[in-house]
Amino acid sequence: MNRPDLFTQALRYGSATLHEAFNRQGDLPATIRAAARRIPLAGPALTVSTLPGNNLLIHRALAQAKAGDVLVVAMTELTDGCHEFGYWGDILTAAAIEKGVAGLVIDGCVRDIAAIEAMGFPVYARGTAIRGTTKVAQGEVGGTVRIGHVEIARGDLVVADTDGVVAIPVSSIDEVLELAEQREEKERQIVEKIRSGHTTLELYGFS
Repeated sequence: MNRPDLFTQALRYGSATLHEAFNRQGDLPATIRAAARRIPLAGPALTVSTLPGNNLLIHRALAQAKAGDVLVVAMTELTDGCHEFGYWGDILTAAAIEKGVAGLVIDGCVRDIAAIEAMGFPVYARGTAIRGTTKVAQGEVGGTVRIGHVEIARGDLVVADTDGVVAIPVSSIDEVLELAEQREEKERQIVEKIRSGHTTLELYGFS
């Protein structure tokens, strides 16, 4: 999937609207937030599963990445402290920018935040951690990963912004975007009615 118009459209709707349009599905854990500057991103997922405390598979995924891809990194297993490593830093950021990668979403921490922010690269992570990683060739690039209750496959649409991160399966993208447009129009009409003096209790039938 490589449709710049689709990604632009998805960014315009934003993660929250897409989540609602997708029947309130696809939301990644709220702890995964913008780690540096709040730069929104949208693109097809290049999925990575890696051993806790190890980032060799991230390097391998980056070597395979195409321009516009969003790296989506999950752990092969959830263990105590598995999120408390700096899986990504300034070197990987420089390499990702050189490849034209759209951004990173990782179920773990990153480091070198000042450098990442200066380079203007979108990173969504659980936070920052200075602990270094090992280099073990175990994991997978391009398979299905799970972050929180959401399964993400290669090519799924990933959108991240100030509200959070959402993943939409390839098979549902067109339908979800259409529903998102309908939702946006409905909300525009509601705002107009509010400005005309109606209350939210009246408009939503809560009274």
